[in-house]
Formats: sequence, structure tokens, C-alpha cells
Amino acid sequence: MNPRRSVADPPRRGPRRPPGAFTLIELLVVIAVIGILASLLLPALARTRTQAQGAYCQNNARQLVLGCLMYCDDNAGYFPYNMAGSAVHTNLNWAMDVLDWDTTPDNTNTALLTSAALGPYVARSFAVFRCPSDAVLSAIQRGSGWPNRARSYSMNASVGDAGEITQGGSNTNNPDYIQFFKLSSVPAAAQIFVFIEEHPDTISDGYFINRAYSDEWIRLPASYHNGCANISFTDGHAEMHHWRDAATLAPNEPDGAASLVFTYLPDDRQEDLDWVISHMSVVQSVSAPAW
Repeated sequence: MNPRRSVADPPRRGPRRPPGAFTLIELLVVIAVIGILASLLLPALARTRTQAQGAYCQNNARQLVLGCLMYCDDNAGYFPYNMAGSAVHTNLNWAMDVLDWDTTPDNTNTALLTSAALGPYVARSFAVFRCPSDAVLSAIQRGSGWPNRARSYSMNASVGDAGEITQGGSNTNNPDYIQFFKLSSVPAAAQIFVFIEEHPDTISDGYFINRAYSDEWIRLPASYHNGCANISFTDGHAEMHHWRDAATLAPNEPDGAASLVFTYLPDDRQEDLDWVISHMSVVQSVSAPAW
């Protein structure tokens, strides 16, 4: 018998773990459960984030059209100028920038938006001009450290004075359709759109034009929100429109729309272009639109 050991001492049965400690098996089970929960929750969180961005974007589109309507109130009912190409570089235009995939200063110069015609009517907030889902950049722009370009929306080319393009009273791109110079000339305010999210590859000067007489896409709408784009109308409301044709859903990337701006035969099914044209303007020979 060991004289150093008391009869009251319990027998030793191997190493004891501290109270409350996990075994390796228990720890692995907990990690597995956390992984399963994360796989279930992350898609839901992603959908929530996408929905929040879509709602924020829709509010931007609404703010732009409300600002445009206030501009009309202050300017005898006339819409702001809506010019194309280099002609946009005047503060008479609704926006003064031309976007591209290079490092041209227009891409990030928010003063070209806040100092343009609509700037004072949206509290000179440059955030109103960009959808939070739009962070599309070219490789050279990303390499320059840019977070995004400054504008995501364009203005319906049939709304506003387009300078030389409309000096004859109609738009040379769509001569058979009414050009709306004044708010009072719009026959169905809830049906004619003013601002639209445009595809990042065609957005350029903010002059959203498609040729109705030849059934031809020139500019494509964006589809950042699960195949939808936010659009605002001359009555002041904004809505998210879902595109139905696969060809409209061009990849949101540089040159993503290059092969999809095309002319199609009348027998082809192109619901999206038909919808855009029917909400762009009305034919001059009719007194009221057939929606």
C-alpha cells in the first residue's frame, strides 16, 4: 500500500477535461450545423439585399421624374433639354456627361450631373443618378481604382428638346412619332416614360433612343434587378418592369450588348422592344394612343 495516498483519494482513470469543454466530435458537429444554417440564410440575405437595392433604385427613378416635373413647372411646362453626343455638355441639358469604358473624366465627374438642368431639382444629390446595383466597370477603370461610374439612368429621346435632332418639330430618328417638348403635350402621362435604367454598355450620353420605324434596338434597357429595370413616367410614378425576351437580358459588362443591338423581322417575337416603343411616344397621325 502506498503510504502517500489517502484511502479517500478517488482512483485515477485518465486525463480529465475541464468542465464545459467540447470534444473534437462535438466541435465538428457545431461547425457543420453552422455551415448548414449559413447555406440556408445567405441566399435569403442576398435576395433581401437585391430587393433593397431595387427599391432604392426605384426611388431614384421617382426622384428624377419628380425633379423633371418641378423643372417643367418653373419653365412654362417645357421639359429640360435632352440632347445627344457632345451636345450634352451644356447645363441646359438634363445631364452633361458621356459615359464610356475608358478613363474619361465624364465617367466619374458627378458635378456634370448636379450642375446640369435637373441638379437643383434633386437637391444636387449625385446619388440619385446611379442605381446601387450598377458597379459595372471595364478592366482599365477597375485598375484605376474606380468603385463605379456616376450615372445609370437615361431619358426617353422622345421627351424634351434634342437640339438639331428635333429642330423641325419631330425627332429625325422617329419622324412619325410625336416629340414631347412640353408636359401638356403628353396624351397619357401614366403611359409615357421619362427615365429608364439603361444597359451599361449602351448608356453613353443619356439619350435613350430606339428606332420605331425600323423595329431596331439602338439602346438597351438594364436588367440589374432579376431581369427588371426601373422606369419613371410623366405622371410622376415609377415602376419596375420585367423584360420577357432573352435577347434583352444582355450581360451587364463592357461590350455585353454589342451583338444584341440588332434589327429584326416583323414576324419575330420581340415583346420588350414593342413595349418600349409603345411607351416611348405616339404616332402623329392618331389623336390618342391604343395601349
